[in-house]
Amino acid sequence: MTLPLLFLSGAGLPAWVWDEVRSGIAAPSAVAPRPVPGSGTVAEYARAALDAAPEGPFGVVAHSAGGVVATELARLAAGRVAAVLGVAAVIPASGASFASSLPFPNKILLPLILRVAGTRPPESVIRKGLAAGLDEETVQRLIADLEPEPLKYFTTRTTGHEAMHAVPLKEYVVTTDDAELTATMQRGYAGQLGARGVTEIASAHLPMITNSAEVIAAAQDLAESQPAVSTELGGDR
Repeated sequence: MTLPLLFLSGAGLPAWVWDEVRSGIAAPSAVAPRPVPGSGTVAEYARAALDAAPEGPFGVVAHSAGGVVATELARLAAGRVAAVLGVAAVIPASGASFASSLPFPNKILLPLILRVAGTRPPESVIRKGLAAGLDEETVQRLIADLEPEPLKYFTTRTTGHEAMHAVPLKEYVVTTDDAELTATMQRGYAGQLGARGVTEIASAHLPMITNSAEVIAAAQDLAESQPAVSTELGGDR
């Protein structure tokens, strides 16, 4: 039996960034939607993700800030999240937010910058970081479709660290040419996740587009892993 997968996108990213990966895996899959307008907390994003999850056990593939949502989702769906694959994902420590999970001084500066400048990066910043390695047509599409997240998405603290620790199988993909999150930072997040295996690929921040074959392989391996599902903690649905 193949484990169905739920994909969690990074901040602002449209669902289509996963199209090639989803078409290349044998497992049934879905991309978590954004929540209906609300306060924008990570818990709201996790609840919207859970509403899109398949019945029964499932695996989570989380990219970038989606790793913070995955941590809260692990609490809400404790006992059902059977495996997690972090793809250049920020994995918070207990009680940490996306912002506070960054190294100093970024953990202090980022909330201040977002309050003043807003949460949508300028086009020049997108091109240099998030869109690095993409062809011009895809860059233009990404810029047009990028949706800024609420400030609380970056600053609310998670409460799912214990539940994430209980997930039976955890893997991580490090992108070594990443201008958004350095490889050193990602290796730290992989350790925070408790990843059993860490794969490093020469990619910028969107490997699901630039290095889709490698992400497909990692996602398919996760779907075929069939770990035993934890029943230590109760969850929703």
